[in-house]
Amino acid sequence: MAEFLMKPKIDFAFKEIMMDDRARTGFLAAVLKVRLQDIRETVILNTGLRREHIDDKQGILDVRLLLNNDMEIDIEIQLSKMAVWADRSLFYLAKMFTGQIKPGEPYHVFKKCVGIGILDFILFEDSGSQQPLGSIQGTAATQGLDSLQNGDTQEPDRDSLFYSRFHIREDTRHFIYTDKMEFHLIELPKLPKELLENSSDIERWAKFINAEQKEEFDMLANIDPNIASAYHTLQAISQDKAKRMEYEAREKAIHDYNTGILEAQERGIEIGTERGIERGIEIGTERINKLHAYLIHEKRFDDLERATQDKGFQQQLLSDYGI
Repeated sequence: MAEFLMKPKIDFAFKEIMMDDRARTGFLAAVLKVRLQDIRETVILNTGLRREHIDDKQGILDVRLLLNNDMEIDIEIQLSKMAVWADRSLFYLAKMFTGQIKPGEPYHVFKKCVGIGILDFILFEDSGSQQPLGSIQGTAATQGLDSLQNGDTQEPDRDSLFYSRFHIREDTRHFIYTDKMEFHLIELPKLPKELLENSSDIERWAKFINAEQKEEFDMLANIDPNIASAYHTLQAISQDKAKRMEYEAREKAIHDYNTGILEAQERGIEIGTERGIERGIEIGTERINKLHAYLIHEKRFDDLERATQDKGFQQQLLSDYGI
């Protein structure tokens, strides 16, 4: 029987891997494009975001880190297509940023906030020309972290196929307005099929996160010692019965979510025959998509499963969330 191995892109498994210091450091160095020796310390932080008021939207991050005591990092994995990803990632990073300051404190207490999104869907259909949801792409991939830059200011063309980096820039002269917010995006479906000998660290890490077969894991672990550490952790948690139960529950929740999206699309098509197919799909998908996103990120997995089976309960939740 083949050895059972969790998929690193299931957020439960990824969070466990990020508990390993060497794997965590290697991943951050690859994504931020800095030298390993420049990462002196990484600290795991509480993933819950502070709410100022009782009716504020709750934010729960996948992995939240403090790097070198001067940069906060949010790492998020999203497997199901989410058209509002840019808005959601901005909300979480802004929430993390404003949560650093208390009443009466000076503004210089703010640490840089970096969002890393790992998506199992294509957000930018044409990376060379589209700027969806108001994002400014421009030359966003040409400047690294000011405090940790390794001197390479030109992104490799191969990496730009699946990896993007965004800053807040002036529209025409492209200078940085503030470096306090930065977004990194990995679109897994855009990964090149074959791994080259000179492939970058970030491509190898993206391949590892996207891998499912033991042969892939073995090959990547033999190339990169930091990935080897991540693989060792993956093997250990895959053989842990309690962790496997948690992993399978999370995988089932994601499956139920995707099933709900499919059902929503089917219901949307039915509505579309009466009001227009395009509008029907949009209404059906968006409402259920939003509901499932709320339930998943508030970790209401039991309610998510029930909502896919009990339409009355689903309608009640839609009403409760004002969707």
